[in-house]
Amino acid sequence: MKIKFYGTATCTDCAYSKKILDEHEIKYEYIGLEDNAEAVAEVVKMNGGFQSVPTIVFPNGQVLVEPSREELLSAVKANK
Repeated sequence: MKIKFYGTATCTDCAYSKKILDEHEIKYEYIGLEDNAEAVAEVVKMNGGFQSVPTIVFPNGQVLVEPSREELLSAVKANK
């Protein structure tokens, strides 16, 4: 199972997190929320009623929301 990355095209935090993952050659499945009601519902459910992005779900079930660079890289290492 890959990392699932929920985001939007206009989100600068999403672009930053994707850049970090790409720079470290970390594979992930990007799931855009635009016109994707099912994905929006998942994100809202995970975030206590908020559509916060990026929401990144790791294979071990860990969920990061709007992570810092350090939080993201630490979670990647923990999920290898």
